[in-house]
Amino acid sequence: MTRGSARRLVVLGAVLLLLLLGGAGPASAHAVLRSSDPADGTVLKAAPASVTLTFSESVGLLDDSFRLFGPDGRRVHTGEARHAPGHSDTAEVAFPAGLGQGTFTVAWRVVSADSHPVSGAFTFSVGKPSPTSAAVDTGPDENPATGALWDLARYAAYGAAALLIGTAAFVLLCRPPDPGPLRRPLAAGWWTLLASTVVLLALRAPYETGAGPASALDPAALARTLTGRPGLVLLARLALLAPVAAFLVRLSRRGPSRTTPATGAALALALALTWAASEHASAGIQVPSAMASSVLHLLAMAVWLGGLTALLTTLQRATADPDPESSSGDDPRLTATVARFSRIAFLAVTVLVVTGVYQSWRGLGSWTALTDTTYGRLLLAKLAAVVLLLAAAGGSRRWTARLVTAAGRAGSAGSAGTAATGSEAVQERTPEPVGGPSYPAARTTAPQTVSTSAPLSGPPAGAAFGTSSPCPSPAPGGCLRALRRSVLAEVAVAVAVLVVSTVLSGTLPGRAAAEAAGTAPAAGIPGASVTTIPFDTGTPGGRGTVQITLEPGRVGQNAVEAVVFGPDGGLSTVPELRLSLSLPAQKIGPIDARLTDRGGYWGTDSLNLPIPGAWTAKATVRVSELDQASGSRTVRILR
Repeated sequence: MTRGSARRLVVLGAVLLLLLLGGAGPASAHAVLRSSDPADGTVLKAAPASVTLTFSESVGLLDDSFRLFGPDGRRVHTGEARHAPGHSDTAEVAFPAGLGQGTFTVAWRVVSADSHPVSGAFTFSVGKPSPTSAAVDTGPDENPATGALWDLARYAAYGAAALLIGTAAFVLLCRPPDPGPLRRPLAAGWWTLLASTVVLLALRAPYETGAGPASALDPAALARTLTGRPGLVLLARLALLAPVAAFLVRLSRRGPSRTTPATGAALALALALTWAASEHASAGIQVPSAMASSVLHLLAMAVWLGGLTALLTTLQRATADPDPESSSGDDPRLTATVARFSRIAFLAVTVLVVTGVYQSWRGLGSWTALTDTTYGRLLLAKLAAVVLLLAAAGGSRRWTARLVTAAGRAGSAGSAGTAATGSEAVQERTPEPVGGPSYPAARTTAPQTVSTSAPLSGPPAGAAFGTSSPCPSPAPGGCLRALRRSVLAEVAVAVAVLVVSTVLSGTLPGRAAAEAAGTAPAAGIPGASVTTIPFDTGTPGGRGTVQITLEPGRVGQNAVEAVVFGPDGGLSTVPELRLSLSLPAQKIGPIDARLTDRGGYWGTDSLNLPIPGAWTAKATVRVSELDQASGSRTVRILR
């Protein structure tokens, strides 16, 4: 590959990375809030002694997980956040005595079991809602600088793991004739993984709290990180890099023939576990199966995508001669290396498909989540990229088959074609190191003949090409150059697949999104029917919402509380608010609720609804002497 081609590959990969990084939103968490006590929008007669939040899975607490703000917008000091006894999915904090009356805001932030922070806020009122709403700064969901650095480190870690594991597997399993050029990718993968892990470990505390990168220098923050599961997982990954370095040094000095693949496999498995233990697989349903699937998925991805880079480097070395008629592809060892990788890549793709289907089912939960959730849409994008990658891989496998056939027809030493069985057998010369542990092995070693079968997809190699050479030139070197171009395209698409996979690992799964929609705590009094009706007068400041609470929301006498919120989401006072309900199916109504102004909210205790069903609630809001607007929503009244 020429320097120009290499530069184009780097630029293409960088553009894809920047495009996907720029289009990716903040990472969403797996945990969702099931309920809170007091509930959002509740009006209490007396101040509560504490607040309790229940989530869909276990959560980790921060030093500042709960913040309470009074009606004037000032923070009220609370007790220390803690888990409810025996319930890691429930968090609570004690309130001080004498809160007073008005509307209070609770801002919360916890860490999901899959290591992503999740935050939110809700309000409750004591006595009656405040007539005006003070601006409350509940803090950012994520610091932009911290989030950008965190995402960049995550992408780098994924790419480095694929390069490191895939290149090492290529050297050990495919045994290239000259592994020397692969030392640089191995070193680059190791150093990048080391640097990205250190950055992730340092940024873990500010990422969890939503603080700026400068807070990473706080020793107390780092100490807190090292006591939590995500921090311990990153620390374990950092510790694993020491034996990985020792293994790579041994591989470099002694060569693949004298290095135990089992050691490399164990180290790769341990590294993959550090990702599975800190992402979606570690939470939700079927955790043991999900962890095993996640590990296999990551390893298969690394062997395939990282191996492609190693193969491209090997082919670049083999086709460096600019002479188009060069016989650089005549080396039977190189032909055997390509054939071996073809078989290994096919196995890796099979593992990717099986584990990917399982993980997609586990993350989605339903077919509608494919189009209705961000996770599903990203999954469709990844599927499209994988299909394109498989098409490119199919082209590479066809060129591999042609290369093996061309090598056999050229009469290369140690190779033969077996057209009668429709498969290719390549006899290679496997060097036996002599005279010291130099790596790669010397060319003067004694040959050992090994038969290597290379079952490839499609028709038997050369079967569709008659008696003519299937390569662009008579020499196998022509096939090598064509294969290199095909692998180059495969690597380019692989970059996109890797980036989308990284984005997907930090996105709220479709199953969790559906659960969040189905279990979101209803605002208002527990057991009541709560409805939000939007309105818009078409004038500046003339839009907002009306929150209608019917207690108990059943047939018979109901109490009504209606609160008006302005365009900024704060409580708003209006000169008039009318509410009527009708039941179109039974031709009942409209029934005027006859709301009265109760100082900050509108209400009545005498609304009688005689029949259950889907009632239509119509709210008319007058915001000035001349401007008013109406809106309606369906309210289900139970028996």
